[in-house]
Amino acid sequence: MEPDLSKYVLVGDNSMYAAPSGLVVPVVTRAGQEPGDTGQSAGATRISGVSIQHTPATRLWFGKVSNEAGYRSVPHHHGEAETGGYVLSGRARIYFGELFEDYIDMEEGDWVFVPPFLPHVECNIDRNRPLTWMTARTPENIVVNLPQVADTDLRDWVDRP
Repeated sequence: MEPDLSKYVLVGDNSMYAAPSGLVVPVVTRAGQEPGDTGQSAGATRISGVSIQHTPATRLWFGKVSNEAGYRSVPHHHGEAETGGYVLSGRARIYFGELFEDYIDMEEGDWVFVPPFLPHVECNIDRNRPLTWMTARTPENIVVNLPQVADTDLRDWVDRP
């Protein structure tokens, strides 16, 4: 018996996502083939799984960010991009606020939303293990690096356990 597909009706026009064959299909980025030519901050490795650079996506960046043990980023923001993050492994800290005097800590399994244009510093608070984030941004991976701040200017950073 043939399935009744009449209930599956396309709403909207997704033809801009069509492959050269004319079919609209999912696009897979294979493990180990993720592009690394995306916005970077020294010490943070960002690889792109879904982005405008290598898929038909036009309003989404989704990737993985890796930080070595004890890493902290330069201050930066992500322009107009809304950012969602998930701590896949490790322990993270994000400094924010005037002069980066405030911070939040996260661990494996925690989610975070970072609003557009919010200056922040991303840190791996573990001195011995790497930190891995899954990150999604709209419209793409915008990274605007800001002037560096001293380690001693970040409360509880230098003397963390």
